Amino acid sequence: MAGELSFFELGVGDPAQGREFYRSLFGWSFEPSPGGDGFVVDTPNIPGGMHGGDAGGGPYLFFAVDDLDAAVARVRELGGSIESLGDDHVEDDPDTVPRFGRFRLCRDDQGSPFGLHQRPSAD
Repeated sequence: MAGELSFFELGVGDPAQGREFYRSLFGWSFEPSPGGDGFVVDTPNIPGGMHGGDAGGGPYLFFAVDDLDAAVARVRELGGSIESLGDDHVEDDPDTVPRFGRFRLCRDDQGSPFGLHQRPSAD
């Protein structure tokens, strides 16, 4: 279903410190992310991730879409924008896509951040 909350991403300065904080606070489980620079977060209801180098960053919420490319085009048509995830992160990494799917960070037409997420195919 398109538009449902799909996953969240927490930006922190130091992922190891963030892991300990959220593990102690909520009892969440963590495993290293495929790129090794953060963590995959296992919560009771919605999957998540954590990355470093983003001290003070708010949580990023990702919403499910059936076709990421069409949704990205629609965001642009509506006056929104698509953001790069940075040079150190490959947005369609061949190790990440089969496990987590494809995703993009966006801003709506007023500059508010959100994400789009196309789940991996069930092949």
